[in-house]
Amino acid sequence: MIRAVKVRLLPTEEQEKQMWKSAGTKRFIYNWTLAKQEENYKNGGKFIKDGVLRKEITKLKKGELSWLYEVSNNVAKQAVKDACIAYKAFFKGLAEKPKFKSRKNSRISFYNDNVALEVKEDKVLIEKVGWVKLSEVNSIPIGVKYTRPTVSYDNKYWFISVGIEQEGNTLELTGESIGIDIGIKELAVVSSIEKPFKNINKTKTVKKLEKKKKRLQRKLSRKYDRLKSEKTFKKGERLKKTNNIIKLEKQSKLVDRRLSNIRNNHIHQATNAIVKTKPSRVVMETLNIKGIMKNKHLSKAMQNQCLYEFKRQMKYKCEFNGIEFVEADRFYPSSKMCSCCGAIKKDLKLSDRVYKCECGLVIDRDKNASINLANYKLVV
Repeated sequence: MIRAVKVRLLPTEEQEKQMWKSAGTKRFIYNWTLAKQEENYKNGGKFIKDGVLRKEITKLKKGELSWLYEVSNNVAKQAVKDACIAYKAFFKGLAEKPKFKSRKNSRISFYNDNVALEVKEDKVLIEKVGWVKLSEVNSIPIGVKYTRPTVSYDNKYWFISVGIEQEGNTLELTGESIGIDIGIKELAVVSSIEKPFKNINKTKTVKKLEKKKKRLQRKLSRKYDRLKSEKTFKKGERLKKTNNIIKLEKQSKLVDRRLSNIRNNHIHQATNAIVKTKPSRVVMETLNIKGIMKNKHLSKAMQNQCLYEFKRQMKYKCEFNGIEFVEADRFYPSSKMCSCCGAIKKDLKLSDRVYKCECGLVIDRDKNASINLANYKLVV
């Protein structure tokens, strides 16, 4: 199994400038590739292979895009490859149509060739950047095969992540099957654990940060409106940001970063606690997250809960520890079925938080669902 190792970098000012150039090049080439593919498709042409586009970039280097020589050749190559893969996946119906990467919202990152990557105890060699210090000594194993090294920026620090082949853990499993019911009220309710894993978005810390984020966004919106209302500004022109706008944008990004880290850390703690119970099988329900996101009353709560990330982490941690991971059928009535007698309550509403059955069972709705999920294969 390939395990990812992510370490913070400590670049100098010159090295950081070079990283920004590489990240900007990746974004530019990705957008250029998408534009080429779309233009070719509109004119009735077939899909352009990434090898053909790479040759075209090599020609453009000698003329219009001579600045590409300032960054590593592999950054542009990988950007073309990523854009082509995304376009192929769209036509096969495996993903949505790829969008152009904007300067504001796109993830700041770039690829480094795994063959050219060199690692020492306290530093790493990045193409066209040089030897960059690592924040932790001996954090990346030396003398092993690396896969897809990526340098990224999280609005505060630079990081490098590499994939390393590693054998999975061999745990002494209990032979128990557990069910996990995920939702908005609680993050997860597990059949074998009494206390549910709470919704971190209901805590004071997260609520305060959300309020701070709203205030900053309002300030930004007002300042942009003032700029647009000025007589000197013409429609279609690019806005020249003031120093105050730049400061507010930085503050807003840092709040977003902190919120993301809090939520991600909470999900890691929850998934680790479940895996430490050493079950032989984990069963999770399959939610129609895209469908729920269309509901204006639930979309924000669903987005903040990060349920897809919870499932992703649960899946790879089960695989790493030799635990069987099962996804129940989307139409399996885990909430409507009685975990005691098996009767199905068709008139159960979303507002009914306690499940009451004619057999006398009175139990929390989510706990009942998790028990049914634990017995999924036995019933089906």
